[in-house]
Amino acid sequence: MGSILAIVNQKGGVGKTTTVVNLAASLALGGRKILVVDSDPQCNSTSGLGIARESVERGIYDVYSERSSIGDVIVKTEVNFLHIIPSTIDLLAAEVELVGKEGREYILKNALKSIGDDFEYIFIDCPPSLGLLTLNALVAAEAVIVPVQCEYYSLEGLGLLTRTIKLVRNSFNPDLYIKGIVLTMFDSRNSLSHQVAREVRTHFGDIVFETVIPRNVVLGEAPSYGKPVLLYDYKSRGAQSYLALAKEMLHENGAGQRA
Repeated sequence: MGSILAIVNQKGGVGKTTTVVNLAASLALGGRKILVVDSDPQCNSTSGLGIARESVERGIYDVYSERSSIGDVIVKTEVNFLHIIPSTIDLLAAEVELVGKEGREYILKNALKSIGDDFEYIFIDCPPSLGLLTLNALVAAEAVIVPVQCEYYSLEGLGLLTRTIKLVRNSFNPDLYIKGIVLTMFDSRNSLSHQVAREVRTHFGDIVFETVIPRNVVLGEAPSYGKPVLLYDYKSRGAQSYLALAKEMLHENGAGQRA
């Protein structure tokens, strides 16, 4: 069974999808077989990997609604070894439809069992909320990667998220752990970025990845072309930072295992 990792932060705009797309692409370009599960109704991982939203006939919603098996909704991307289960706007309905379903917290976990051996890593892109879609991801995952924007309010959100992870661990997934916290949108010219980075490292220690993702224009431009940043501008600071993050994750097998 490959590693299933939920990329989660209930705060929007922290670089969550950017991390999913570019970390997955970095590992795939290194020859690892990777699957991205776009479990966010905003569909940003889907479009960021070059899949036009209007062209998606079946996606993760069809798995939640039991209209399709998970193997039937996997789509290849233009990056070798990188596949995606796309999202559609229909996923907005899933939160409501799941409420009355028996075993609703385990739907994604059970679906992924049939394909887990086909991929070395499965990344689940979660919505910026703590509803049933995110809960399904946390129940299905082996571990969590948390992107944290280098600004003050991110610290408050991080505390809430760690409490949520503890609740999920106590009720549904006792083995869930934080594999690593990724500092994103770091601006070396901004004293607040340095302060937030210091506070996160002081509080969470070695579960914080050494690699820091800088605030970088190219990281913002690449999604509009439907490309991971490595295909858009390989030499950019953004691309190189995600390559470094992928190498760190592989070499250390995840900072969070030491937590």
